[in-house]
Amino acid sequence: MRKISLLFSLIGLTVLITACSIGGAGVDPCDGGGALLQDDFSSEQRCGWLEYNDSGAVVKIEEGVLSISTSQPGQIYWTNPGRLFTDVIVSVQARQVEGPNDNAYGIICRYQDPENFYLFLISGDGYYTVGKYESGQEIVTYLTEGNQFAYSDIINQGVATNQIRVSCIGNELSLSVNGLPLFTVNDSSFSEGDIGLGLSTLEVGTAVVEFDDLRVLAP
Repeated sequence: MRKISLLFSLIGLTVLITACSIGGAGVDPCDGGGALLQDDFSSEQRCGWLEYNDSGAVVKIEEGVLSISTSQPGQIYWTNPGRLFTDVIVSVQARQVEGPNDNAYGIICRYQDPENFYLFLISGDGYYTVGKYESGQEIVTYLTEGNQFAYSDIINQGVATNQIRVSCIGNELSLSVNGLPLFTVNDSSFSEGDIGLGLSTLEVGTAVVEFDDLRVLAP
């Protein structure tokens, strides 16, 4: 078993604050097919995700995927579409394409601001956690058993693809990977907010993860 501390990246957070605004009126091309939000990250579709290149972290949408890369160990970088949800089920296909297996990547839920949100993470060496950031805390609070990452052979390791599914319904937070449930916990800190996608490396090296086929559904 292992325990890590993901620190805030202050430079990254300064940039990411701007992801909370999204313009445009009328029909939302990212809302359809029964989903609150769906995005295949095609060149024709722009759903508000912030792209940036700053302090060793890069978020970009190209070739049909949203890619996040970072070379800053222990710091988590993310992007949001700038929307507001309450109870949701979020799924995404995530593929590690490069970098250390000692990493952490996944989905953010009920994002209030850069200091308040839940996160659901897996790693390239087969670990997972559900955690949260709260104002006044510099490191993540783990909600998984033992307040640390837990191992599961359900997670495909290394350069591989994993289907991640999380639910934030009432006070219940759940994580499933590749169609199988991993963990459920109750927490009442946040009741609404944005969703997001994030990545951290925990070793020296550049980690790269590509996200595709994101869907946000009402329960």
